[in-house]
Amino acid sequence: MSKKSPPTFEEAVERLEELIETMEDGSSPLNELVAKYEEGSKLLRECQQQLREAELKIEKLNLQTGNPESFEAEDLEERA
Repeated sequence: MSKKSPPTFEEAVERLEELIETMEDGSSPLNELVAKYEEGSKLLRECQQQLREAELKIEKLNLQTGNPESFEAEDLEERA
């Protein structure tokens, strides 16, 4: 059995937007809302992890090139 690869950052953000939209429309029963919340929480953690990894890569590149600028995850989130 092969393990499903995690979604790309963009796919995860798109799915989060879909989940939020369906949760806000008020037509889902409570058990579906809870399931969507759980899925959204997992996607959010995945996005945060991907942002941290990107931040570390950028900082490593900056150290290698001598570039003093650093990026925070919030900077990357704003650009997404």
